[in-house]
Amino acid sequence: MRNLLLSLGLISFLSACSGLRKEQVDLIVHNATIYTVNETFEQKEAIAISNDTIVAIGAEHEILNRFQSKRIIDARQQFVYPGFIDAHCHFTGYAEGLLRLNLIGTKSWEECIERLKEYQSIHPDMQWLVGRGWDQNDWKEAVFPDRAILDKLFPNTPVLLRRIDGHAAIANGAALKAAGININSSIEGGAFIVENGQLTGVLIDRAVDIVVDKIPPHTATQKKAALQQAESNCFEAGITSLVDAGLKRPAIEFLDTLYDHNELSIRQYIMLADDQSTLEYYLPNGIIKKPFLHIRSVKTYVDGALGSRGAALLEPYSDSPNESGFFLYALSHFDSLAKTVHEAGFQLNAHCIGDSANRYALNLFGKVLGGTNDDRWRIEHAQVVHPDDVSKYRAFNIIPSVQPTHATSDMYWAEERLGSERIHSAYAFKTLKDQNGMIPLGTDFPVEAINPLKTFYASVFRMDDQLYPTGGFLPKQQLSRESTLKGMTIWAAISQFEEEEKGSLEVGKLGDLVILNRDLMKVSAEDFHQVEVMTTVVGDSVVYEK
Repeated sequence: MRNLLLSLGLISFLSACSGLRKEQVDLIVHNATIYTVNETFEQKEAIAISNDTIVAIGAEHEILNRFQSKRIIDARQQFVYPGFIDAHCHFTGYAEGLLRLNLIGTKSWEECIERLKEYQSIHPDMQWLVGRGWDQNDWKEAVFPDRAILDKLFPNTPVLLRRIDGHAAIANGAALKAAGININSSIEGGAFIVENGQLTGVLIDRAVDIVVDKIPPHTATQKKAALQQAESNCFEAGITSLVDAGLKRPAIEFLDTLYDHNELSIRQYIMLADDQSTLEYYLPNGIIKKPFLHIRSVKTYVDGALGSRGAALLEPYSDSPNESGFFLYALSHFDSLAKTVHEAGFQLNAHCIGDSANRYALNLFGKVLGGTNDDRWRIEHAQVVHPDDVSKYRAFNIIPSVQPTHATSDMYWAEERLGSERIHSAYAFKTLKDQNGMIPLGTDFPVEAINPLKTFYASVFRMDDQLYPTGGFLPKQQLSRESTLKGMTIWAAISQFEEEEKGSLEVGKLGDLVILNRDLMKVSAEDFHQVEVMTTVVGDSVVYEK
């Protein structure tokens, strides 16, 4: 009996010693309020990550008693969320913009000219002067500029300044000449604005591309540095994954090379541009899925933008009765593209701003998809949707992908464009979300700011930084805090076929997360400016710390 008791005691002692040996992991985050965004929206206190993957998430004592790591983050009672996924942006375009003149926030055409003159003085050897970011709706005189002053100041240097949404631009005479544009030029899906028998230099939609194609490219070294800076800016904003909405083959191949050499680490879901050579190369080769690069979708532009009156409307613009916008291609082009994309097993995503564009795309998608499906085709922006067409999102399982800051940027002038009745069919995020129970959210940077916290604020409060308007713009279309967070995480992941690997903090998923100093589920509109990103983690690597 004595020997038996000794044996049992020894087993007990060995078991206790064994229990003291903790499992080694790459990263532990603890002392936190963790919003898992799992199916029941649970909150936890600590998380353990190894080899880029979450291995445990739970109570503080549970994680710290079981695991050890050389890298431990004490969140100091702060708030952890899944890494933000920007469901619609232009990452490569944003990076290129870092090498160009920034005109965002200019309050007049004269201010644009002053910035341009300063830019040239800093870069005297530039073959072209290229910039982006002006918005005539922000000026005292909300009208398009003309090229007269550009021709006077820069008679021999081509100049192209794109509007903030990229759907319009102004070019000087040298740029128009380089592109072969004259008073008789025309293009389907675009326009060359003429006044008093002269080109003003303003180009709309596809007309812009003719000039863009003539701009000398940056060097590989310049592009690499700009992309790495863009990535750093994303990490600082809490973005760990993004959707680049429309890239051609050369840009994709350049990104792929950087990833192969471990020179980028932000996760990207790429929409192929509606470009013949790009589609002919990628579609036959099928879906590409790599750790940081996922290619399985195509982006097309059905119409233009509301701000430049290129959005295709069912009825004329309220502030310009002779204009209704336009489609960027012949309808036969979209019909053929949809069939080709569907046969290749890819996702099709259509830029649709106006109610005419949304109606056409919804009907086309419904015809090709044939009802209930899991193809996850998306309408990008979905800004103005006629009430008669809203139910088509549910009928054909089409995903509305929206950018809440568009509503708060446009709200000062949108009713002038659309009228007092039609405005209530615009920026209808809650109505759209209710169709399929989800709505992915993005920033559309560089059209809007890169900061996804602005997405959250605009979605929940629908006000600007000055708390205008009281109660919010079209307040019935506000999304709840929970829906907004899901739109920036799990719903964004679903919209790109990646919900099994990211979008929520659960065992087996990637360890992408962001730590904020304030609680998004509780912070008021008045205090929202105090919300800051403290730490961003991709996999098990800390990529940003404040």
